[in-house]
Amino acid sequence: MANLHISWLLLAQCLLLVTRITAKVPAVVVFGDSSVDAGNNNQIPTIARSNFQPYGRDFSGGKPTGRFSNGRVPTDFISQALGLRPFIPAYLDPSYNISDFAIGVTFASAGTGYDTATSDVLSVIPLWKQLEYYREYQNKLRLYLGGNKANETINGALHIMSLGTNDFLENYYSYPGRSSQYSIQQYQDLLIGIAGNFIKQLYNLGARKISLAGLPPMGCLPLERTTNFMGGNDCIADYNNVALEFNGKLNGLTINLNKELPGLKLVFSNPYYIFLQMIRRPSLYGFEVTSVACCATGMFEMGYACNRNNMFTCTDASKYIFWDSFHPTEKANHIISDYVVKNVLAQFL
Repeated sequence: MANLHISWLLLAQCLLLVTRITAKVPAVVVFGDSSVDAGNNNQIPTIARSNFQPYGRDFSGGKPTGRFSNGRVPTDFISQALGLRPFIPAYLDPSYNISDFAIGVTFASAGTGYDTATSDVLSVIPLWKQLEYYREYQNKLRLYLGGNKANETINGALHIMSLGTNDFLENYYSYPGRSSQYSIQQYQDLLIGIAGNFIKQLYNLGARKISLAGLPPMGCLPLERTTNFMGGNDCIADYNNVALEFNGKLNGLTINLNKELPGLKLVFSNPYYIFLQMIRRPSLYGFEVTSVACCATGMFEMGYACNRNNMFTCTDASKYIFWDSFHPTEKANHIISDYVVKNVLAQFL
């Protein structure tokens, strides 16, 4: 009988926790790049797309949604951990509307960055345009929920920013423009300025809970390792060092803005170390392959080069950290998001 009482008590506590979580974070609002795009790029003229197989083969229904993975991306798992839906729809996806977006929406666009010059490379949605969409979304939310309820939702919502890798790998290190204008440190500072201004604009629009994501060890992406002939195809240390430097500056920005903006709860979500741990000690997490990706040869393919007809694509993505040469598998995304929820976002619960 005592055991039954304990069981009911635990169940009651669990239900109370779920209720509290749902009440505390009514929605998740996402800005960023392919790490958190759920299909916005399907609706714009760009080659930065993934709305075809084998992308999405492990997503619900085996559907390629435009997420750059075999399944869900980190923000989908974060939404679920907060007691909301197990996925976050793309704002430009015509199959969803404001009733869906009221509890979660992503404005993210694969290939974008803090720097508008980065989004120009693949003609994707720049960060300033994502903010315009957010303003439009707020207007729709007010019509749908009423002014007071909409404002409560915006104040209580967790706003997530996940971008920056493309600014370095797709822009600074790939084209002469920015690298001829700025040293790498100066370029980092330019991006930090843009990030800070963006957060202030979110704050002015009512956002109070914001998660700013750091960079992964970008020198370990299979695409970068493939080109590292001299280093025996190991991770490119210089790129990892830049990620560490930039993450340090993002953390500093977080500290400064929390002091500057009353009522703001800005947190720095750093995926770097958990990501590197998976790469260095894969067996701890059940991975077998770290240096190449599951799709195609796993060395350089992503987007259209990663297609359903490629005979080299692996059969079990759960053994791989990377799905394509630039993006993690669903399993890796789940591990990273769990880590961030437990170590950083738990304070919002």
